[in-house]
Amino acid sequence: MTFQDQQESNNIITDLETLTGFAREDFNIFPEERSAIFGDIDVGYTVPGYEGKTVNLTSHPDGVLIGPAITSADFIKTSADKVIAIEKGALFTRFIEENVHNKHKSLLISCGGQAPRQTRSFIRRLHDELGLPVYILTDGDPWGMHIAQVIISGSANAAHLRDLNTPDAVWSGVWASDIIDYKLPTDPLDEVDIKRLYELQKDPRYQNDPVWQREIKVFLKIKRKTELEAFSRYGLTYIVDEYLPAKLEQKAKAGKGTKKK
Repeated sequence: MTFQDQQESNNIITDLETLTGFAREDFNIFPEERSAIFGDIDVGYTVPGYEGKTVNLTSHPDGVLIGPAITSADFIKTSADKVIAIEKGALFTRFIEENVHNKHKSLLISCGGQAPRQTRSFIRRLHDELGLPVYILTDGDPWGMHIAQVIISGSANAAHLRDLNTPDAVWSGVWASDIIDYKLPTDPLDEVDIKRLYELQKDPRYQNDPVWQREIKVFLKIKRKTELEAFSRYGLTYIVDEYLPAKLEQKAKAGKGTKKK
């Protein structure tokens, strides 16, 4: 096959996936990864040359890259009882520094923005094979909402593939209502943000869930947005000591309002 540019190459690969029913990773075609994981889990490598070698994913203070070697590894044991997927690398690093993986018995995942496909598949494996509930933390804006929704419901671009979403995952924040409840510093929504909110409001993935619809309406009402780092107005550890525990305690409420069947 020949192609002229990256987009044409991407289209050819998508066609191959659709025709064969296999993901591009099965053809050893891997996107550039920017996600990482940190937490107390032992995995056993299965990639050639490393078979039988094990590693604990607290082994590197910056986290371990979620690449082919990790996503294909066997899960051996873990003390974690949950997964916390975080939109931004800066907060992921902060959580490692604040020992969140021990305080909240969690595996921390940095999504690096919109979580790549391998990362979404890996989150699904952690949920299905280890029975770990998944909580998602994003910035309080329409783009953060959609980052969470793609982990839960999947992306339109990969609708032809299975197991890239985790239907039971919970979007734990930052909600638009959190901006009000926690009196967070904000920036105004711009025209692009508002246009995006109206698009999400019409998206079938959001329409049958009262929590998503409610939060979209709150965003449109207050016309403000915020970032995860905004909690630092109350101190550097507030998000770990106060906000995160409160959100985890909302499991029943949040789960009922944000899960997709």
